[in-house]
Amino acid sequence: MFRFRLRSLGLILLVLAVTGPAAAQETPSPAAHLADDSEALSTRRPVATYSIVARDSATGQLGVAVQSHWFSVGSIVPWAKPGVGAVATQSFVDPRYGPLGLELMRHGRTAEEALNALVSTDDGRAVRQVAMVDDDGTVAAHTGENAVGAAGHHTGAQYSVQANMMDNEGVWPAMAAAYESADGDLAARLLAALEAAQDAGGDIRGKQSAALLVVRDSATGASWSDRLFDLRIQDHATPVQELKRLVRMQRAYRALNQGDQHVTAGDIDAAMRSYRQAMDIVPDSATNGEAPFWVGITLADQGRIDDAIPYLRRAYRQHADWVRLVPRLPDAGLLKSEALADRLVEAMREDQ
Repeated sequence: MFRFRLRSLGLILLVLAVTGPAAAQETPSPAAHLADDSEALSTRRPVATYSIVARDSATGQLGVAVQSHWFSVGSIVPWAKPGVGAVATQSFVDPRYGPLGLELMRHGRTAEEALNALVSTDDGRAVRQVAMVDDDGTVAAHTGENAVGAAGHHTGAQYSVQANMMDNEGVWPAMAAAYESADGDLAARLLAALEAAQDAGGDIRGKQSAALLVVRDSATGASWSDRLFDLRIQDHATPVQELKRLVRMQRAYRALNQGDQHVTAGDIDAAMRSYRQAMDIVPDSATNGEAPFWVGITLADQGRIDDAIPYLRRAYRQHADWVRLVPRLPDAGLLKSEALADRLVEAMREDQ
């Protein structure tokens, strides 16, 4: 473990708070932050890793993906805020680069201005590795000269890939090529970059944790809705593959949620399209039968009992206790009557 001082970065936010957003257009002078700040001293974890920060030019989504042979890398490396930017802070990591970088960009700094302001006041900049992308797609990256090799970064159109303590110097170029050639939404392309890094050699120490964070193009006022993907693999033998599995699961459950919203709006046909999409993404076993169960319940409550029973039987094959849940649903307003619940339970058990 190593100990470095990040000189009075809190003063940057104090300046912004006092002078307002206009002050964010000028980079603070490093000389203004030479005073000793004992509270800024803390132990820094040597998080060797590879990561990517990116903005999707089509949707405006912002994201970070990361993998490391370090426990719970997702708790300190990736940062993103809708309509503001994204940050990956790694190597001998100082997590404050995340929130401070986002705050500077929120006040109008470009990614380059924000990164320069923080690096210039950091006594440990020689061992830091940081990348930022702002809401305009401007990118900036820093790899300190003392970062453990193989270490380096590559910036492209609205993205940056960076890595340190890698098996070889081909890791981050492979990430860039994979990201640029991948299809799909931002989450899919970020995952493609992680996979390419591992295929090219990855972390010289091996694999342990990974994370994916993707946020909307602008804030909605509901932070839980703004995070489209916020997934962390804390400790796993193959963290990137596990992260891919969870992304599929989240896509499936998002489709289920959309189906529920359509039901609430009274559009059952749209609901069924969303439900079927969810079941196409993952098998029944992946949800322990929950996806087909709620499809069946929705159909039954709409009077489409013959259509509902095959789905309920699919759920029952995965988990027999679904029959115990059905009788509880009329009281919650999810089935029209106890008689209907009894009929569904009987039909499910006939599938034995």
